[in-house]
Amino acid sequence: MAKIWANSGDSHFLEPETLWNDILPAKQAARMPRSEKVGDDEEIVHIDGESFRRKLPRIMLKKGTTGETITEISARPPGARDVQARLRDLDEEGIWAEVVYPSLGMWANMLKDPKLVREASRAENEWVKSEIQDAAPGRLVPAAQISMLSVDDAVAELEHAVDIGLHLVSLPTGVPQGMDGYNRDSWEPLWAAAEASGMVVGFHIGSDGQDQSTVYGGPGGAVLNYLSTTYGGQRVASELVASGALDRHPDMKVLISEGGATWVPFLGDRMNEGYRQHSMFVRPALSKLPKELLYRQVYASFQHDESAVAAYTSMGYPNVMWGSDYPHAEGTFGHTQKTLHELFDGVSAEVRYRITQGAFRELFPHVDDAPASED
Repeated sequence: MAKIWANSGDSHFLEPETLWNDILPAKQAARMPRSEKVGDDEEIVHIDGESFRRKLPRIMLKKGTTGETITEISARPPGARDVQARLRDLDEEGIWAEVVYPSLGMWANMLKDPKLVREASRAENEWVKSEIQDAAPGRLVPAAQISMLSVDDAVAELEHAVDIGLHLVSLPTGVPQGMDGYNRDSWEPLWAAAEASGMVVGFHIGSDGQDQSTVYGGPGGAVLNYLSTTYGGQRVASELVASGALDRHPDMKVLISEGGATWVPFLGDRMNEGYRQHSMFVRPALSKLPKELLYRQVYASFQHDESAVAAYTSMGYPNVMWGSDYPHAEGTFGHTQKTLHELFDGVSAEVRYRITQGAFRELFPHVDDAPASED
């Protein structure tokens, strides 16, 4: 197949096993998230005295136009931890620039010690800048971490992340217990800081602060649990629109990663209806309809969704962004080109560019141009 080059709005880096000991004092490092492998297909995640046991999905490696399975492995590819191996994988898959979220670091939202979270975020951001972004500054866009236990701490660390040259800050879809929801004015200083600095605000689905792999039991549980992870991103986008946060900060850009894209037109229609039909209850008044704010400032990444291209071409949602979710099992590693051809063969060059590269470049104009796709 001719290679289609794409940028990715979602991927993950698996932290080195020694990361916290390398960047934090021993007593603090012992309280940070760590993973303990159990057998071939389970792990226990330990976080400051709490533990969660969960199954590890197997990664299906596929190749060829028919997508035949050539092997099945439970371990993640070497590029999950090794940046140079990662770049080789990206070249093979046809992925140029990519957003890089942490893995274990996404569990840090469950920590309850403000000092620990504040100092761990500072140390981790210094690490991702030097070890990930600096390895390929025109391709890798690692996400900064900030403390969510104090708005003042969050603003301070966002500004530090900007100062050291990071371009994306990762926020959880669910706020820690005791903190106001994202629709509250207490978060206003953070939105103002993000807008003023040009820092993209990223929300990765499944970061609600709980193990969402066991929400449902019984028939259909696996599919229902997977589906439930997507709702947090939709809720956050709705909160930012309805509360007026996006209206007050028109230059703030929001990325919802891995949650699909077709939900944006649906939510826009539903919110417009509520805003119009229940206008007597609506506060605050917005300068534009909710759907217009969603379309203007919210970007959404997807992996395989057959409906995502139509969200742009048929529903007018311009900020559809493809993502690989490398190196996770639900991602496209091993069959990226097959997936891209299935999505974009027969689609105009303008549409293909917008979804595979253009929307990404709007958020991160500093990245290098991708190689030309082979037509």
